[in-house]
Amino acid sequence: MCDFNNLTNEEKLHYHTILITCAKNYGGINFFLQLIEALRDSNTHPLCSRHQDFLFDLGNIRWGKTIFNDKVQLIEKLRKEKKRNLLEDKDGKELKRVLNLIRTLSPITFSVRPALRDDGEGFDFKAFEEINEKDIRLNPIFESLFFCSPELVKKILNYK
Repeated sequence: MCDFNNLTNEEKLHYHTILITCAKNYGGINFFLQLIEALRDSNTHPLCSRHQDFLFDLGNIRWGKTIFNDKVQLIEKLRKEKKRNLLEDKDGKELKRVLNLIRTLSPITFSVRPALRDDGEGFDFKAFEEINEKDIRLNPIFESLFFCSPELVKKILNYK
């Protein structure tokens, strides 16, 4: 998803719709972008928080299991390959590592809530989208919150 320019118009519109819905449920586009910028400004990767949460003035993100740095690094490596399907062209040890990552993160639900309930109800999401047994992709919400640049997320939100 972070290679937005190479997507079809339908895919761009799909990602735009998903992120706009999330932004509205969080209090608006500006609050959503401030959340993403706060995530990027943290010293360590937010997913590696030993308290399984990320807190800031305008809200929080919580999840139920500690995620270790090796899993975050593997996600970053998989994203650099720019393949939508995480299982594509994997064999041996690499396949085992990716399957272990999927088994570890699949049960986790991430809950994003604004600080004030009046701003929105928030939203929940998983780390992966399972299209079928052989096609597993990063969830666009997960990817945009924790890995994509704020500029790219802004570009997706402003897509018409």
